[in-house]
Amino acid sequence: MDDARFSPNPAPPRHVAVIMDGNGRWANARGLPRTLGHRQGAEAVRRCIEGALELRIPFLTLFGFSSENWRRPMTEVEDLMGLLRRYLKSEIAEFHKNGIRLRVIGDRERLPKDIVRLIADAEQRTAENEALDLVIAISYGGRQEIAAAARQLAAAVAAGELAPEDIDEDTFAAGLLTAGIPDPDLMIRTSGEQRLSNFLLWQSAYSELVFVDKLWPDFDKSDLKAAVEEFRRRERRYGAAAESL
Repeated sequence: MDDARFSPNPAPPRHVAVIMDGNGRWANARGLPRTLGHRQGAEAVRRCIEGALELRIPFLTLFGFSSENWRRPMTEVEDLMGLLRRYLKSEIAEFHKNGIRLRVIGDRERLPKDIVRLIADAEQRTAENEALDLVIAISYGGRQEIAAAARQLAAAVAAGELAPEDIDEDTFAAGLLTAGIPDPDLMIRTSGEQRLSNFLLWQSAYSELVFVDKLWPDFDKSDLKAAVEEFRRRERRYGAAAESL
């Protein structure tokens, strides 16, 4: 079979997604407030983005704040929102300078209105950049995203705009928040935990998973490079038996 997908030495990943886990544990281990762990995690975000640019990864998605994270103590949520607010104000000029396009996926209705405006402005300002597509998931949940796409299709069927038999994987994917973005080839999770935590559930069907023991604030460019090297050592078969390749 002459198909690059089945090569035992695949090309570097086109899309890397990262579950950034361990900020709180990093702070607790040092006797520091959890808020300082989140702030140190923001520095790891910067290193990861730099690493993606150096490795010429076209798409990088970072799980910044889940739909479940709204259940955390209000003081922690407020600090995270403040950190996001500062990040959007301080980093967008640098993103634009480096050719980074920013996209944000998630439920914006739950975000403070000023942050929604900052996101919209950042997305518009960087829309034509091509060096790296940076996708940040904020107030995001994979199950919620799938349910919303299903409701959208159901409404189209009820309105007579779509026949049920015309619904396929491509039709469904077009209704997801990641429409137009390739599925992640590589999914990385830090802190030693080995689960997806409701992140890109549909999109990660054939992602290679790499679990890193480091807590997110300690993650650096060498860790990203090591994960990419691990990805390249794997044989991606997409359900086909090895002997049939």
